Amino acid sequence: MDAQAPGNPDRPDAPDRGGNPGRPGDHDRLGDGTRVVRAGLPEPVPHRPALPGPVFAAHYHLPGDPVGPYTYGREQNPTWTLLERAISELESPGEDCDTTVFASGMAAISAVLLSQVRAGDAVVLPDDGYQALALVRERLTAYGVEVRTAPTAGDAQAALLPGARLLWLETPCNPGLDVCDIRRLVAAARAEGALVAVDNTLATPLGQRPLELGADFSVSSGTKALTGHGDVLLGHVSCRAPELTAAVRQWRRTAGAVPGPMESWLAHRSLATLRLRVDQQAAGALALARALRERPEVTGVRHPGLPDDPAHAVARRQMRAGRYGCVVSFTLPDRAHAERFLGALRLVDEATSFGGVRSTAERRGRWGGDAVPEGFIRFSVGVEDPADLVADVRRALDAAG
Repeated sequence: MDAQAPGNPDRPDAPDRGGNPGRPGDHDRLGDGTRVVRAGLPEPVPHRPALPGPVFAAHYHLPGDPVGPYTYGREQNPTWTLLERAISELESPGEDCDTTVFASGMAAISAVLLSQVRAGDAVVLPDDGYQALALVRERLTAYGVEVRTAPTAGDAQAALLPGARLLWLETPCNPGLDVCDIRRLVAAARAEGALVAVDNTLATPLGQRPLELGADFSVSSGTKALTGHGDVLLGHVSCRAPELTAAVRQWRRTAGAVPGPMESWLAHRSLATLRLRVDQQAAGALALARALRERPEVTGVRHPGLPDDPAHAVARRQMRAGRYGCVVSFTLPDRAHAERFLGALRLVDEATSFGGVRSTAERRGRWGGDAVPEGFIRFSVGVEDPADLVADVRRALDAAG
């Protein structure tokens, strides 16, 4: 593993810390392309795979007292350990960080909220974020937790912080793609004694590092861009504070929201291409957003990479250069127009979720949980050639009109 050369665009501000390349403490000196292909890998063993195969659930040989990292399959697994180590290296290069992986992104969200709040506490949630947050709100309220909600953009979340135990941010938010200032909101939360969790699913650790911006928890659905192939359900929580990690892991142990070893292995395999995918998808998304701006029947185009997007100024400060995500949102005149457009696409699958190597699009209003117009489209750009994708979209818009 080679140390990053001076001037590497992945880490233009990375200090030269010296040491042996590839050893703990030097990962902050590596470029993202190098880091993702080596993250979490064990030391080489002659005649064995670079990434050992998944360790499936089985009893461990435990003579005497049950000590050591692996005692019971619901508590820990060697395949999880490698993946958790890899994600930690991406979430917080060069700093102490612990990651806990879960069976889904929703399990990761639940672990943070339910391990930290009690009856009588208050939490602040976005009212324009992940659709399943409404289910979380319902459950928290049933447990006697006060839930306060506000839009992602602007200052409304900060005004709700007095007396709150935890602030939950999602930036960029899904599906509206608004962005909030993590540093500013962390400072406001600290002043009120509140913890801060950031759902970083859309950005990925290569596009944004919430822990470096001061957050207590970085949470993500590995189902989406982190793994990128649409073949796993997974989630993770990363923390720097050991006591927060311990609480999250205890919740996983109690609730049994554990990932399968095969899913964990597939996720670790997929990390090697993360930088390639993130950069290609971001470039394609920006090209698509620009092309959509030219169409008279298209309104409300949103992508944080557009210089005149309402979220761009904040995104530029806290997201890593050029990596503004793979999602573009826009609105067509009505439901029928949107459905004709989706049906006319040839290179794009009509499907939910986002972040995969194949482009997908859907009319979000069909789910009924987002406050969006009937013709609102969430478009997830894959790794196809941008020119081909833009041509397909233009052709489909022509056909839909």
